[in-house]
Amino acid sequence: MPFCLSRFLPPIIAMLLLLLFLFTGLLKIDHIKEKSDFLLSNMAFFFIPAGVKVVEHLELVSSIWLPFLIIVIVSTAAVLLVTAAAVTLVMKAGERRKTK
Repeated sequence: MPFCLSRFLPPIIAMLLLLLFLFTGLLKIDHIKEKSDFLLSNMAFFFIPAGVKVVEHLELVSSIWLPFLIIVIVSTAAVLLVTAAAVTLVMKAGERRKTK
């Protein structure tokens, strides 16, 4: 398996399994609520390593700042749109379950 896939594939598989287990009812929201609340409330700490790396490579980043800025804006917008679509889907699925 290529190096890049071996680093990114496990988290994707884990998220898909979590989604599958939540949709099938094998895992209840109550089982993961406390842990997810903790992770969400401390999310800023997960961005510290990325920020440190940007500062470490500030010379490189400053030489390519425009493409870097465009990539950051486009990827942020893409993540926002996909997240909004996913939340909408999950909310509609929850409403359908409640009406049954």
